[in-house]
Amino acid sequence: MDIYDEISALKRAKRRGALATIVNTRGSIPSATAAKMLVREDGSIAGTIGGGQVEAEVRRGAMIVMQEEKPRTYTFQLDQMPDDDPGLICGGSLEVFVEPIVPAPPLYIFGAGHIGHFLSRAAFLAGFEVTVVDDRAEYANRERFPEAHEVHAIAMDEVKQRIQPSSAAFIAIVTRGHRQDLEVLRWALGTEARYIGMIGSARKVLTVFQQLENEGAKHEALERVYAPIGLDIAAITPEEIAVSIVAELIAVRRGSRTAPSLRERMRNKGSKAGAVANLDSIK
Repeated sequence: MDIYDEISALKRAKRRGALATIVNTRGSIPSATAAKMLVREDGSIAGTIGGGQVEAEVRRGAMIVMQEEKPRTYTFQLDQMPDDDPGLICGGSLEVFVEPIVPAPPLYIFGAGHIGHFLSRAAFLAGFEVTVVDDRAEYANRERFPEAHEVHAIAMDEVKQRIQPSSAAFIAIVTRGHRQDLEVLRWALGTEARYIGMIGSARKVLTVFQQLENEGAKHEALERVYAPIGLDIAAITPEEIAVSIVAELIAVRRGSRTAPSLRERMRNKGSKAGAVANLDSIK
């Protein structure tokens, strides 16, 4: 199996990896320009870029690239590598470009109403693998969500049996009401999801959090929740709110903090935050 078949197999298995390619060389090196090596998330490799210390360093760098989901270029001066590495006696230099190979992050959208509808479309275009969940079959169906990977018209009791978000998953709670949001959030806090966001006014968020704390939820667990959901871009319409939410999903995925979130605005203003754009009435 060649390295491209290995990459295809990795993608089919929805596993992470990184592809290292020698993109520039000077002088004599123990490999050739365009040589490639695939590094899998468990550290195993396919292919080679010449072995020795360079390959070991690139493998370590590949793990960082997978984690950050951002490509990097590494430069090596072979005459400056350790003397005890017999593979690097050539004395040349090379650049290795390492690019991430990551599956589309799963996004579970709870709520198939107006915002859920536009959120699914926007998130799909942004590269998320979307699953939509709602207990109303007239809303949660393929006709409304053709781009979704999965659509489930099920109650929360079934959700707990069917859906087990991984540590790479994103959860967006945009259901039709306070009770449903609370029920989903209660479940979501027990998952390993990377991101949990809940829609609503600042007052609604504080009310839900207080109820969960009264039930025994830890403050540290609630700190995980992005609520109100989305970036603070003064969004009003369902379409705009969907864009605000997807922007926050991307920011979390890429580790960016270039725009303030509605959660931060609420925390900065405290209980006097007032209503925010993603109000319950338009979900």
